[in-house]
Amino acid sequence: MTQIGSAFLPVSNPAVAVEWYSKVFGFKVVSSEAHAAVLESDEPVRKLTLLGPASGISAKPGLPWAPFNLVAEDLEALRERLGEDGDEVGQVSGDDQTCFWFTAADPDGNTLLIVDR
Repeated sequence: MTQIGSAFLPVSNPAVAVEWYSKVFGFKVVSSEAHAAVLESDEPVRKLTLLGPASGISAKPGLPWAPFNLVAEDLEALRERLGEDGDEVGQVSGDDQTCFWFTAADPDGNTLLIVDR
């Protein structure tokens, strides 16, 4: 079976972004360079690659749509943590059949979709 190796996200500064994603979501920092940073989740291992301008990526930070979702064990606790700095965090929506979810943004303005499963 084919699997996804990594999700990619444009950021303005990989070093700053990798620290934020590690702190907020608890991801392990695999590498952090001037052009990109790689984070890893616990089992099952999933990778998130943060691409800065030096990577040559043509996409700019501030994506108005979520290119992937993040699965949270405690949706409400994560929602509260994301809102602690006064950042705008969406209301929890969804249902038991599909999932519960909310949206937020990272410091670069990229839209994040956080789900419970």
